[in-house]
Amino acid sequence: MAKVDHVSDLDDGALVARLGEAKAELFNLRFQHVTGQLDNAARLRTTKRTVARILTELRAREIAAAEAAEER
Repeated sequence: MAKVDHVSDLDDGALVARLGEAKAELFNLRFQHVTGQLDNAARLRTTKRTVARILTELRAREIAAAEAAEER
């Protein structure tokens, strides 16, 4: 998975796709960790943070859309 510095630069579709990729990567990393095949345990932390960043951005956009609809 390619690193994106700012998830705010992506559109909603790309964010959802990136979220799916990150969750799949996290699942695979957890599996590797449990089976003792994971070389770099820090990747678990960075992948969890990536998932959190994406979810935070999606939620912020959801709130902004709700506020915009409420103003109408």
